[in-house]
Amino acid sequence: MNEMQGNQPSNLSEPKHSIALLIVLLAGSGCAALIYEIVWFQLLQLVVGSSAVSLAVVLGTFMGGMCLGSLALPRIVSDRLHPLKVYALLELGIGIIGLLVLFVMPSLGSLYTSIGGYGVSGFLLRGMVSGICLLPPTILMGATLPAIARWVETTPLGISRLGFFYGANIAGAVLGSLLAGFYLLRIHDMAIASYVAAAINLSVALISFLLARARLYRPSVAELPEATMVAAPGSRTVYIAIALSGLCALGAQVVWSRLLSLMFGGTVYTLSIILAVFLVGLGVGSSVGSMRARWSKHPRLELGVCQLLLIAAIAWSAYMLTRSLPYWPIDPTMALSPWFNFQMDIFRCTWAILPAACLWGASFPLALAAAASRGSDAGKLVGGIYAANTVGAIVGATTFSLIVITVWDTQRAQQALIGLSALAALLTLAPVVWPFRNNKFDLRVGASVAVTFLVAVMLILSVPPVPGPLVAYGRSLPRVLALRDAETKERFVPNILYVGEGLNASVAVSEISGRSRNFHVSGKIEASTLPRDMRLQRMLGHLPALNHPQLRSVLIVGFGAGITAGTFLDYPGIERIVICEIEPLIPEVVSRYFRTENNAVLEDPRVEVIYDDARHYILTSDEKFDIITSDPIHPWVKGAAALYTREYFELARQHLNPGGVISQWVPLYESSMEVVKSEIATFFEVFPDGTVWSNDLAGTGYDVVLLGKDAAPTIDVDAIDRRLGRSDHVNVNRSLQAVGFSSALDLLATYLSQASDLVSWLAGAEINRDRNLRLQYLAGMGLDLSDQSIIYDAMTAYRSFPEDLFLVSDELGQELRQAFDRTP
Repeated sequence: MNEMQGNQPSNLSEPKHSIALLIVLLAGSGCAALIYEIVWFQLLQLVVGSSAVSLAVVLGTFMGGMCLGSLALPRIVSDRLHPLKVYALLELGIGIIGLLVLFVMPSLGSLYTSIGGYGVSGFLLRGMVSGICLLPPTILMGATLPAIARWVETTPLGISRLGFFYGANIAGAVLGSLLAGFYLLRIHDMAIASYVAAAINLSVALISFLLARARLYRPSVAELPEATMVAAPGSRTVYIAIALSGLCALGAQVVWSRLLSLMFGGTVYTLSIILAVFLVGLGVGSSVGSMRARWSKHPRLELGVCQLLLIAAIAWSAYMLTRSLPYWPIDPTMALSPWFNFQMDIFRCTWAILPAACLWGASFPLALAAAASRGSDAGKLVGGIYAANTVGAIVGATTFSLIVITVWDTQRAQQALIGLSALAALLTLAPVVWPFRNNKFDLRVGASVAVTFLVAVMLILSVPPVPGPLVAYGRSLPRVLALRDAETKERFVPNILYVGEGLNASVAVSEISGRSRNFHVSGKIEASTLPRDMRLQRMLGHLPALNHPQLRSVLIVGFGAGITAGTFLDYPGIERIVICEIEPLIPEVVSRYFRTENNAVLEDPRVEVIYDDARHYILTSDEKFDIITSDPIHPWVKGAAALYTREYFELARQHLNPGGVISQWVPLYESSMEVVKSEIATFFEVFPDGTVWSNDLAGTGYDVVLLGKDAAPTIDVDAIDRRLGRSDHVNVNRSLQAVGFSSALDLLATYLSQASDLVSWLAGAEINRDRNLRLQYLAGMGLDLSDQSIIYDAMTAYRSFPEDLFLVSDELGQELRQAFDRTP
């Protein structure tokens, strides 16, 4: 670096207030970019699906565009053009294309769904859609940093400023992440968020144009003859090292996001917090690294030290996330407001992952300083380092999410991260501290290297596996571990039968001796053999099945423990059952633990399992069904709200055969009054004659089933009673009796209300739409509530016997009324 001191062009004498203004502009650019990223990912999930494969395609395309932009600009755009004008044009282009994407994507989505497909062709088609939408704006985004880099030079001061520019861009990204997740999308919608981002782009472009007119620019590269441009020694290994750094950073983010989501709950707010803390670490580290880059005589050595320290930092995070944080005595249900829990989540997240994020952030400016050569084009330098880092990030994000965690697990994934960091350190430090000097072995240096990598091996071996109880109980683990047996007073110890970390989620099966067997997804119980859960799972099947006189085909949204799917096997005439499940581990492994309860449903030749999210399947399939029954994960889980939107229910209705029936699960627990109203009101928008059926727990609220029809809403009670009296319905009767329904009348007596009864109660309820996915933001605020009894009591206030709904003879009608009156 000291060889570059002689090149001091006029741009470096820029007044401090102008440099500060550039930093502010880059922060604005980063803020807009993160808002776009969140909006575009949300939009594309509605089109190409929210499976891990689809998300990897979208993320890879987004980051690939950034990489192409950073490489292309220094090679296409002349360094003689004013950097601030180029930067302004890029920001203007991003703003314009950002608005176009908002309007073009729905049309492109319609084209995509008309073609659809799975396998290699479907994968390529998803990539094409993502590329058309994301490559144009992300290429421009990737070009912004190399463009502005030409305003400074490859001197220690210039490299330091480049690091601060990078840090400012990240600081803006932090603001964008929080602004989008906690305000713009929670209060408004994707259109408003896009308008805000575009306004930021346009403001940055205007200020840049004005600044360009006020500041002269003289390219510096031309001042030095080509022969005097001296390449930094060993710069190729610096590019490899920074690529490995990017790989580890994004790979770690994938792993740690999964583990932290278990502890905090996988809401949109959790993921915004994780992203913000990670970006804060990158920004802080970049600022520190920038200061070191200005004064350090050996930036390559400091870059290598960063990679060495990452070995310990990753091991620290692994220990915190598996052996410490899960057992902190924190009960989120005790908080008076979700904002208190957010504060605790921010603290825990910072405590666990900030050290590593800071070191990755410091690596970027130190890599710039280590790879810089005298008289080189700053734009090409930044573009090359940024591209190498981004390529590594693409590899890290995709391989860890699609392969490493699935084939191995999070324990081995973190072990791999430590090993890759050690490799990056070796590549960086080898030319600096190679133990052979003048053909003589330096014992001290050799011993230091040996000890360092011995420590790395020890830390790799010390990485603990993810605790089974954490996968099972997530944020409730401290409360579960505090439980004591009523008689023995001994602490409750979960009996974990199985733990698996799959492509899209972590799953577990546990057993409480003598009580129940439970199926867990990402830290919460999703199905169990407890009476209340068995009843709900059977109701989701029996209610629509008994309301369809000629049942032939069924679509099951969400496999769960397979109990709802297995319910349909008891009905004569069933020819086809399609099950949509996003996580392959669930049908393939978990179903075995509930084989008795689900009637060994996967062994039946009439059953086909589609491994995809149900929305994408319905979008790309022409098949219609007699029944669609939906038991998705809680709406507060990020991505699940797409299965509760008005547009989704409209799609589902279009895929019903004439006279078809749809049933939908709505939980009252871990929810708020506002959320439940939103779910029911949205369903009734599409099924205005819909009905609500209660799965209460000893007269108190637990969850409900919504029923909608593609025909007259009336229910022929006598016809249902006759069907259950037939010999081919013996197994149906047995299934009903197993969950407490001695007859069809007991099942029908769970009727709670219909759409016309709840008009006043639902007045003002938020309708969950594709353009805002409002439900996931509402539900994310209420996951720690226990208001099910309050919600249930509010609904039962409108309960009355539906004279116009049940077609029933006088004698049977009197029995039905009696059963109705007995039901709380």
